[in-house]
Amino acid sequence: MKIDDIAKLANVSKSAVSLALNGKKGVSAETRKKIIEIAHSHGYITRPLLNEPMKEASSKLLRLVVSINAGIVTEQYDTLPFFTEFIHSLDKTTGSKGYSLIVSPVRIESMFEDIRRLEFEQKSAGILFLGTNLTKEHMNIIPTLHSNMIVLDTCFPSTGVNFIVMNNELGAHQAVQHLLNLGHTTIGYVESTTRMYNFEMRKKAFLQALADQDLQISKQNFFHLPPTDITSQKQFEKELAGRNDLPTALFCECDYMAISTIKSITNVGLRVPDDISVVGFDNIFESKVVTPELTTIHVKKDKIASLAVEKLIRANENEEENDTLKILVDTELVIRESSALLVNSQQTHQQGQG
Repeated sequence: MKIDDIAKLANVSKSAVSLALNGKKGVSAETRKKIIEIAHSHGYITRPLLNEPMKEASSKLLRLVVSINAGIVTEQYDTLPFFTEFIHSLDKTTGSKGYSLIVSPVRIESMFEDIRRLEFEQKSAGILFLGTNLTKEHMNIIPTLHSNMIVLDTCFPSTGVNFIVMNNELGAHQAVQHLLNLGHTTIGYVESTTRMYNFEMRKKAFLQALADQDLQISKQNFFHLPPTDITSQKQFEKELAGRNDLPTALFCECDYMAISTIKSITNVGLRVPDDISVVGFDNIFESKVVTPELTTIHVKKDKIASLAVEKLIRANENEEENDTLKILVDTELVIRESSALLVNSQQTHQQGQG
């Protein structure tokens, strides 16, 4: 980015930009702040920083980079239970090892420039990258940002990047097997309107688990919901109310959608699990306080955090070879109240008609 570009964005003269970026008098504090913020947000390193020697890397500082966009990890990421729980686990583990954690949210469209700037201003001993929103194309540049880095919550096996992620395929198989054990064979799938690696892996494994039992899912039994909204959804309610051949169970790609599903089912006069069983994925805190309590797949966030932090620290302290690793952390089925035997559902329905 050039001074001309910054001047246009800030709606000031080029001379004002030059004064602000060089730390000289002649512009108001408010204008100076505005210009510097614009410059930094576009990866422009101001001259006072260039004139200063770069700070030495902190041997005890780890940086968590959160890439933000309008999809899954939004600017309100720190209000979403899965991410708040995950970040808490990382912070707790980092502290227990005598290190500190700094959280650096960056916009996905400018994240590489932002990370370089952040590392220029305060170099870390290693970067934990919350990669939920990232694509395979991003992985071509990520290794150039830091020599000690690990990407969390996604995985691209064909790239030379460290990854740690939950075992999505195992989790989906555990959910399907649980529903099959309860007698359900007509199982619907609630998928996110925003796609990402974790959801794609869960969907692929869900379909394969059914195929292994010679079962298929009809097109009408795929439903779509926003991935981070736990309120009921009017369009989904219309779909439910307009059919008399609904699946007896629904598997949802994440707990947010599962909770939204339960509310929508209840709003159209159906009961969970008497009429429809519901299974989620993630085991967020809210899954234990919704009514009925949610059967879900537990993601071991503490374990993922521990493995990630320990790997970065070992690499930082030269206690291991810097091999590239892809680690899957197995999931666990947590059975609560939102899933039930199909026979119980049929008997309850028949008694209600009698």
